[in-house]
Amino acid sequence: MTMKWLETDTENCSVRRTLDLVGEKWSLLILRDAFNGVRRYDDFHRHIGLSEAVLADRLRKLVAAGVLRSVPYREPGTRTRNEYRLTPKGIDLWPVMLALKQWGDTHTGDPEGPALDIRHTACGAPVQVVVQCAGEDAEVLTARDVTVAPGPGARPLP
Repeated sequence: MTMKWLETDTENCSVRRTLDLVGEKWSLLILRDAFNGVRRYDDFHRHIGLSEAVLADRLRKLVAAGVLRSVPYREPGTRTRNEYRLTPKGIDLWPVMLALKQWGDTHTGDPEGPALDIRHTACGAPVQVVVQCAGEDAEVLTARDVTVAPGPGARPLP
C-alpha cells in the first residue's frame, strides 16, 4: 500500500527545511540585495531598513548555513570589517528569488511596473522562471501537468 501525502511526516520535507533556513522576510530581503550587488553591512542596513540586531542575526545565520560567506576588507584608516558574498549554495537560490519576484510582479506589483528589470545580457530579453520536464521533450509545465507522490525519504506520521 502506497503512503499518501497527508499520511507523511513533514519534518524532513525539503520545503520546510529550506524555509527554516531562508524563509523569514528579512533573510529573503538580504538575499535579494546580495543578488543585486550589496555586500557591506552598512549598505544592507541602510537599504533594507531593519534593526542592527536583526541584520546581524540574519547575516550570522546565513553565513552559518553556508548561503553567504564573510570576507574581511579594510578601507584606509578604518578597522577591518566584513563583506557578505553569496556562496555557490546561495547562488543556487537565484531561481527561487526570481520566481518570487515574477509572482510578485504579476500579483502584487506596482501598476507602473516592476522596481527591478532583469534581462539576459547577451540578447536583452526579459528573464523568466519556467518549470519544464527533464525528459526529451523539455515541455513547460504547470502544477496541473504533474503527478505528486511521497518520495523515498517520506516517513509515516508518528
